[in-house]
Amino acid sequence: MNKIFTTEQAASRRTFLRRSSGAVLSASAIGALSGVGSMALAGKVSADDMSQDVAILNVALGLEHEGIAAYQLGAESGLLTKGVLDVAVEFQSHHKEHRDALIGAIQSMGGKPVEAKKLSRYAKDLNAKTLKSQGDILKLAVKLELGAANAYLGVIPSFSNSDLGQIAARLAADETMHWTALTSALGMALPSKALTFGA
Repeated sequence: MNKIFTTEQAASRRTFLRRSSGAVLSASAIGALSGVGSMALAGKVSADDMSQDVAILNVALGLEHEGIAAYQLGAESGLLTKGVLDVAVEFQSHHKEHRDALIGAIQSMGGKPVEAKKLSRYAKDLNAKTLKSQGDILKLAVKLELGAANAYLGVIPSFSNSDLGQIAARLAADETMHWTALTSALGMALPSKALTFGA
C-alpha cells in the first residue's frame, strides 16, 4: 500500500470549528457549490446567511491553500520515496480541484476568495523544518487528516444552505478515508469505538 504525505496541522486548521481533502469532487458537487449564488438571487438564501456561508467557505478555501502548500513542501523535501511522492502529487491535485470549486462558489455568491500565502510562509507556519524523515511526514499526515475530517463535520450545522452542508459531509468522508489509509499504512490501530469523528 502506498503511504501519503502531508505536514503539521496549522493553528487555523485546528481551530476551524472543531484540514485537498481526499477524492475529487464530482461534477454534481461542483455544480451544487457553483449554484449557491443563483439560489440567493432567487430569494432562497438571505444576504446575511449568504455572507456567513461565504465566510465559512473562505476559511475552507484557506485550508485548501494550506493543504496544497503542505503537499508542495513534502514533494520538495527529498524525504519521500517515489510511491509516496506520486500519491502526494495526486492528493495535491485533489486539493487544487477543491480550491477551484470553493473559489467558484464564493465568487458566485458575490464574495472575494481569500488568496494563498507565499510557500515560504506556509513552511514557517507548518514548521516544515522539523520534518526529518518520511515517517515524520506520515505521522503528521494522520493528525492533519483527522483534523480535516473533524473540521468539515464541525462546520456542517453552520451553513444556512443545506447543499453546502452536504458538500462538507462529502469532504469529511474523503478526509476520513485518507486518515484510515494512513493509519493502516503506519500499522496503527483503528478506533475501537464508534462515533470517532466529529466529536
